Amino acid sequence: MGAAFFYHLTRAPLEVTLPMLLGKARQAGWAVEVRGSDAGRMEWLDQKLWLGTEDGFLPHGLAGGPHDALQPVLLSVGASGANAPACVMGIDGAEVAAEEVQRLERACILFDGNDDAAVQVARGQWKTLTGAGCSAQYWSEASGRWEKKAET
Repeated sequence: MGAAFFYHLTRAPLEVTLPMLLGKARQAGWAVEVRGSDAGRMEWLDQKLWLGTEDGFLPHGLAGGPHDALQPVLLSVGASGANAPACVMGIDGAEVAAEEVQRLERACILFDGNDDAAVQVARGQWKTLTGAGCSAQYWSEASGRWEKKAET
């Protein structure tokens, strides 16, 4: 049974934090689905990942291509599952269901702490997932480094 990890972004933006988390997931040997809610945003993220540092290159692709099943990191709008992920990382309020959390190694919910609407969506996701019996952790970078602030 997996767990949902919530990452409250207040200092580093998504395009900095996400590659760090993807690197850790890949080190664990996990295929990852990065799930968003807007195709344009996922295309933007695709470009950011391609333009990252050479030593931090993350092989990835946008969902809908001929090789989705082979992608170690698949960027999708909505649930795809095409690359049989062990980890789903939800951004921009993308839905992650309790059933997924329970069958995955990990689900990560990344949200912009400077956006009140995003914080409210994440709070709702926390309540929904923990209410369904999922283990969850809340991580904050407000102090300048990542610290676990809550766990259920």
